[in-house]
Amino acid sequence: MKTNYNQAGCRAAVEKVAAFFGLFIASTVCLTSPVLPVKEPVVVTLNAGVTGADIQHALDALPAAGGEVVLPPGRIEVRQPIILQRDHQTLRGCGVATVLTLADGANCPVIILGEPVNHPQQTIRYLRVSNLSVDGNRAQQSRELWQLAGEGSQIRNNGITVQGVSDTTVEHVTAARCRSGGLVTTLGVRRLTVRGLDAFDNEFDGLACYLTTDSVFTDLFLHDNPGAGISLDLSFNHNVISHAVLAANDLGIFMRSSRENQFQDVTIRGSHHYGVFMAHVDLQTPHGLTAAPMTECVENSFTNLTASNCGSAAFRVNNTTCTNNIVIGAQFTDNVKGGLSLARPDLVTLQ
Repeated sequence: MKTNYNQAGCRAAVEKVAAFFGLFIASTVCLTSPVLPVKEPVVVTLNAGVTGADIQHALDALPAAGGEVVLPPGRIEVRQPIILQRDHQTLRGCGVATVLTLADGANCPVIILGEPVNHPQQTIRYLRVSNLSVDGNRAQQSRELWQLAGEGSQIRNNGITVQGVSDTTVEHVTAARCRSGGLVTTLGVRRLTVRGLDAFDNEFDGLACYLTTDSVFTDLFLHDNPGAGISLDLSFNHNVISHAVLAANDLGIFMRSSRENQFQDVTIRGSHHYGVFMAHVDLQTPHGLTAAPMTECVENSFTNLTASNCGSAAFRVNNTTCTNNIVIGAQFTDNVKGGLSLARPDLVTLQ
């Protein structure tokens, strides 16, 4: 068999090394392969004067493999929700200088991650939104629901709605003055990371999470919301909330139907009512109210929780079904109705 120069050179070099170490090599094969170039992701940078429709067109024009749309600084008017509904799409701004502002009377979410339908049929993966602000212009919106009937009629007019996605990141985002919530997750969200969220002056909650598991929420500043800083409901399980400041909301944390979550280094101050309020969902029966199945809060842990200057108790457990919750290293000071307020004395373990 004819041997070319590269193969012969490779064999000789290997045999010399093998002989040096006293090894016997019966045969050596040296294969050379071309080095393939690494394909960079598509990045589309938009110029000043862009509209919400231009942003949507740029996202929709990204290849099937995904890519990134970069927004300029400035205020950008949005009349229809900006939707990321294909894998590997990124929307990135230039920091707080990039502001997506909902137009008067638009009555829609500003950003939707996932399919924009009432019941998503597929999970969208690897989305990212970062380095921008959302102004929901709630004083100039007339309703909370996006559509009055049909698809989208169950989607609220949040700053950012995240539904039916996994392995997704939202970071360094401000969501303010939205007609419903600032950032809301729902309908089967898994492995979401929210980092660096500032949410304030939204009609209801700064951050609301439903049907969300195995996710991380960190570096949060949720303040001055007429509802809760954080609202958790409908199977919020196995998540971590850490390094959060919740200030001057009606409630700091509202919880139902939440299991095995970890709260680490959360500071609550100046809540109009409770710091933490934990309960189940009441179900009306012919015999009166009873707990709806699997809606209690159980086996949640709070480490280094601080609650101060709240208008009621720092930590209220409203129903006896909420058991096996642990509070470690808490500091409760200057709350109108004290620290713990429990429907039964043994519902919380203090360490």
